[in-house]
Amino acid sequence: MLIIPAIALSFLLVQVWKKSAQKKFADSQLLKRLSPNQSLFKSVLKLGVLCLAFACLSLALVNPKIGTKLETVRSQGVDIVFAVDVSKSMLAEDIAPNRIEKSKQLVTQIINNLASDRVGIIAYAGKAFPQLPITTDYAASKMFLQNMNTDMMTSQGTAIREAIELAKTYYDDEEQTNRILVIISDGEDHEGDAAEIAEEANEQGIRIFTIGVGNAKGGPIPIKRNGVVLNYKKDKNGETVITKLNEDTLKEIAAEANGVYINGSNTNEVVETIKNLLDQMDKKEFESKQIADFKDQFQWFLAFGIFFLFIDIFFLERKTEWLKKLNLFNEEF
Repeated sequence: MLIIPAIALSFLLVQVWKKSAQKKFADSQLLKRLSPNQSLFKSVLKLGVLCLAFACLSLALVNPKIGTKLETVRSQGVDIVFAVDVSKSMLAEDIAPNRIEKSKQLVTQIINNLASDRVGIIAYAGKAFPQLPITTDYAASKMFLQNMNTDMMTSQGTAIREAIELAKTYYDDEEQTNRILVIISDGEDHEGDAAEIAEEANEQGIRIFTIGVGNAKGGPIPIKRNGVVLNYKKDKNGETVITKLNEDTLKEIAAEANGVYINGSNTNEVVETIKNLLDQMDKKEFESKQIADFKDQFQWFLAFGIFFLFIDIFFLERKTEWLKKLNLFNEEF
C-alpha cells in the first residue's frame, strides 16, 4: 500500500517540474495554443485509477475472508505416549546416524501419519522425565522431540520401569479404552523388572508397543566434541563398552502388555505397522468444537485490480475529442 502515496508524490513532483520547464519555454497563453489537448484533469484521473489498481491488488494479497457458517468438528482417536530412551548407549552408531537420532526420526514419521490422535512424550534414562503432556498439537510435539538429547538427563542408565510408571499418569481420561505406550529403546534395562510393571500397565488398559533401535552386533559409545570423536566409553577395567540391541527384553515387555515388538531398522515398516495397529482400534471422541468456515475473497479484489490496470492503459493524458464537444467540465478551449 505504501506505493500509492509514493506514486502520488511522484506525480506531484512531475507536475511541478513540468510547470517550471514550460514557463522557461513559453508563457501560459502560448502553451495553450501549442498544446490545446493537454488536460490536467485527465492526468489526475489516470493517477486515481492507477492508485485504485494498486490498492485492489494489495487487498488481494492480504486475502480477506468472510465467515459463512459455523461447522462442528469432532476429533476421534487414541492416546499415544512415546517414551524415548535418551541414555548414553543411544549414541552408538550401529544404526545410522545413531540410535537417538533414529529414534527421533521414527517418532516424527509416526506423528506425521497420525490423523487426530493425541500424543505425549517422555524422556528416560536412569529416571523418567515428562517432556510433553497429552496434546493434539503435533507441531509442538515434534519441536520438543527434536530438542531431546542424551545430555538432558543427569541420571544415566536405562530404567524402562520408570518410563512405564510415568506414562500411567499421562492418560487423563478414565473412559479412554485404548491407551498406547510406545517405547523406543535399545532394550538395555538396567533394573530388569520392566516386564512386571508392563503387566500392571496392561491391567489398567495400557497397551505397550516396543521399538528396538540398534542391532545385535552392537557398537561402541563415542565421546565427541564439536562432532569429532575423541574416544569411546570404557568400563572400570578400561575396556571399550560395546552396547547391543536387547530384543528379548523389548519383546517380553510387549508380550506382557498385549502389545507388539517392532524392529526399528526400517522406518517405513515401523510407521506402516503402527498405522495398521491403530486403524484396528476403537476411537474415542476427544472434543467437539464449532469453527467458522471462512471463504477466500481475494479474487474480487484481484479482478478489480486487473480491471483498473486495463483502464489505465487506455486512458490518455490529453483531452478526448468527443468529450471536448460535450464540455462536461466547463473547460475553456
